[in-house]
Parts: sequence; C-alpha cells; structure tokens
Amino acid sequence: MDERTAGTSPSGGSRTGRNLPAAIGVGVGLGALVILSLYTVKELFLLVLAGAVGVGVMEMVQAFATRGIKVPVVPVLGGMVAMLAGAYWGGAVWLLGVFVVVVFVLLIWRMFSDGTDGYVRDATGSVFVLIYPPLLAGFAALLLAPGDGRDRVIVFIAVTVASDIGGYIAGVLFGRHPMSVISPKKTWEGFAGSVAACVAVGGWLVWWLMDGALWQGALIGGLAAALATVGDLIESMIKRDLGIKDLGSILPGHGGLMDRLDSLVTTLVPVWLLMSLFF
Repeated sequence: MDERTAGTSPSGGSRTGRNLPAAIGVGVGLGALVILSLYTVKELFLLVLAGAVGVGVMEMVQAFATRGIKVPVVPVLGGMVAMLAGAYWGGAVWLLGVFVVVVFVLLIWRMFSDGTDGYVRDATGSVFVLIYPPLLAGFAALLLAPGDGRDRVIVFIAVTVASDIGGYIAGVLFGRHPMSVISPKKTWEGFAGSVAACVAVGGWLVWWLMDGALWQGALIGGLAAALATVGDLIESMIKRDLGIKDLGSILPGHGGLMDRLDSLVTTLVPVWLLMSLFF
C-alpha cells in the first residue's frame, strides 16, 4: 500500500484520489469474511483463498496481455487449485510436486497453441503468473493445515495488515524521506511505522493466541514489515513495466485484488518457516 499525503477532499477521498471510507469499508468486510471462514469450518478459508487468488491470477493475465504476453488461464487456475489442495492435505512436498507438474503442463500447452514465435516470452510469463501469486499462496494452505492453523493464519494476516496501516499513518504524519524512486510515496518514516506496528501486533498475537514468546512474535512482525514493503515495491515494478496504474478495479478504494495481495504473498514463505520453527 502506498503512503498518501494527509487530508481528504469533500467527497471523502484523499488528496491523491483515494477513497478512504470505501477503502476502510472494503478492508473491514474482507477481514470479517476471513475470520468467519476460519472460525466456522476452516476449510472454507481455502475457498476464500482460492477465490481471491483466482481473481488475482485473472488480473495478472489481463495485465500481461497488454504487452502481448499470452498466459493460458485454464491450466494456471487448475494448477492453483491443485497446489492449494495439495499443500493443505499433502504438505510442502505436494505443493512443490504439483507446481513442477503444472510448469511442464504450461510449457506443453504453449507448444501446441500459438506456434514458435514468442514461445519463450509466453512460457516465461506463464510460469511467473503460476508463481506469483498461486505458488506463494500455497503457503497459506500450509499455515492453515496444523491444528492451530486458524491462529497461524490470523497472525500472518494481522502483521501484514499492520504493516500497511502503520506505514500509512506514519507516512502521512511524518513522511519526509522517500525510500525509492520505484514508489516515491513510500518513505523511511512510513517504513519505521510499519516495523513498529508489525512488531507490536506480532508480539501480542503470538503471545495471546499461540502461547509463544514476545520476541518470537516481534521477530515474525519485523520480518513481515520488511517483506511486505518489498512486496509493494515488486508490484510497483510490475505495474511500471506494464505501464498501468492498478492491476484491477474490483475493490473500491484499493484497486485490484493483486494490489492487496502483493504484500501478503511475499511474507508468506518466511512467516511459515518461522512458525514451523517456533511452533
């Protein structure tokens, strides 16, 4: 999430055009959907995850098409479902195995669809979309699988959201020094706010939900803050290269699903590794 300048317009949007009331409403709604699915039948969260990632895949496919990169939707979405199911019911080995199989399916699919011209370009783009976000999202299924998987997912989502909120507030109030020309609205002050919020939320939730040590939660939170910021910058690079502002417009006040998933998917693997080590 990019940091914005303070202030709102009479219509409720920020000075940069962001509709903050709509963004907050959508965020609350998504959070409620996640919590409801997790704490009823937790497998329902897999459906929510598959739906969100599926929309993200479609946004990536359409964005790549603007540059003539052809990504086949059917095998990518089929591979996404297979990877999520394999990760949840089979574990990390199944996630990796299904991924490799689907990569070969994509290479063969492209071989018989559009001839030799652009084969490397399209195959590379297809594998990229299979990794970002479906493969990375598979680690959310790995987080969910253990008996305390609900709490692990809540910690993961909470620290990532805390990064966005902490960075936004600190950037609005104190932001003066840009971090990168890739995303000029990100500041070092905003990043400090992200780290502080993530460390606080991570320490509290790991202690409260998982009976872990405060330092364990703080470490998870600090790592999430750094990688969530990297995820935002990666997404900015993709959009700049493709010459588009947002990858979609399905979420009022936010943009596309991938504009929300960017920081989540980049934090998944290290958060999963740390939780597997600690718990």
